[in-house]
Amino acid sequence: MRGGAADRSGLIHAGDELKEVNGIPVDDKKPEEIIHMLAISQGAITFKVVPGIKEDTQIREPKVFLKALFDNDPKKDSSIPCKEAGLDFKKGSILQIMSQEDATWWQAKHEGDANPRAGLIPSKQFQERRFALRQPVTTLPVQRTMSRRSSDAPQRCTTESVSPDDVTVEFAEEFEEETAFTSGLAGFRRSFRLSRNRKTNKSMYESKKSEMYDMADVPTYEEVASYRRHSGAKHRLVVLVGPTGVGLNELKRKLLISDPQHYSVTIPHTSRPKKTHETEGVEYHFISKHLFEADIHNNKFIEFGEYKGNYYGTSLDSIRSVLSKNKVCLIDVQPHTLKHLRTAEFKPFIVFVKPPTIDRLRETRKNAKIVSSKDDKGSSKPFTEEDFQEMVNTAQMMESHYGHLFEKVIVNDDLSTAYSELQQALKRLETETQWVPVSWTHS
Repeated sequence: MRGGAADRSGLIHAGDELKEVNGIPVDDKKPEEIIHMLAISQGAITFKVVPGIKEDTQIREPKVFLKALFDNDPKKDSSIPCKEAGLDFKKGSILQIMSQEDATWWQAKHEGDANPRAGLIPSKQFQERRFALRQPVTTLPVQRTMSRRSSDAPQRCTTESVSPDDVTVEFAEEFEEETAFTSGLAGFRRSFRLSRNRKTNKSMYESKKSEMYDMADVPTYEEVASYRRHSGAKHRLVVLVGPTGVGLNELKRKLLISDPQHYSVTIPHTSRPKKTHETEGVEYHFISKHLFEADIHNNKFIEFGEYKGNYYGTSLDSIRSVLSKNKVCLIDVQPHTLKHLRTAEFKPFIVFVKPPTIDRLRETRKNAKIVSSKDDKGSSKPFTEEDFQEMVNTAQMMESHYGHLFEKVIVNDDLSTAYSELQQALKRLETETQWVPVSWTHS
């Protein structure tokens, strides 16, 4: 083991031939018998070895760091050759890889650990095979349209793989009465939502390629490097993810109010005609349907939908526009779009906002309203038990499928506490060193 007693002594190397242990010949013994001899030995242990062939020069390998995307407990691993030699780690742990010579079991230690001794971890290839064998094929359930009428704008929901005839996309334009607030934060409340088809407005929500969960992306390890934003460099994109009704827009709103010169949101595109009270580039970017379809074809939208014959969408260029002004861009998206945003250009910081327990939801949301999707009038009604259960179930599915992409998880039990936690995380993002995919630091 790298960093162990034998390794540090410099006297025993891989490839050496073991002849005797404490004067006892071992040529005819099995490895298990030799291990037993070592286990019962006391005091100094003497080996007689025939040195293997050594290379004249040892090449110093560059340090490799991996971010673990799963939990590992060697005590519960029936495959590991030596449980005592295993390294325990949690999802999100940063591991320094000490040896990848064995195809099945790598050697690693926790980054920054003063203990020089490495431990065994399953290799990427071995862990991928194990995950692939046990991974159930599931998709996220359809969420009904729900929203905080009092303060939470309509949200996109996540859908399972269904035919276009089963789902309709609604583009919500609400809270028009709050023009004094929206005039400075245009586009803030405009978002998509999905509901089961009501025999009209048949359309499928799109996001480039709209696969809900790519089974080829088995989360094991991701090679990472340390990154710190230099003065003058563009800010990292801040992406909020969470089930409908959990309060994403409330958190965005509080950030925008706290410092409108520092935080901003994207302005959506639409193919519908401009209304008399609207201004180009304020409420929307108004473009023709033909141009919108061309932009869809050219993958210029991170997400888009069609409602009553008009397109609505969030473009990649609208994100770039905010970042180019040296502002922090805040967006919330469906989780399956994350793979398209995780690029060196955007370096997204992904925050998962999850609901508390159903008991706490009953307490904290008892006076809140949701927007009903059963009619076009946008009527509001109180949350139901079904709404709470759906929110919790969807959060669990999101975390199960996409949790390896989340860099911060916040439970929105109390809005003030959740906001404070988010605000502190974003401040650290700008001042402290983070671990990011190694490809983001090479561009």
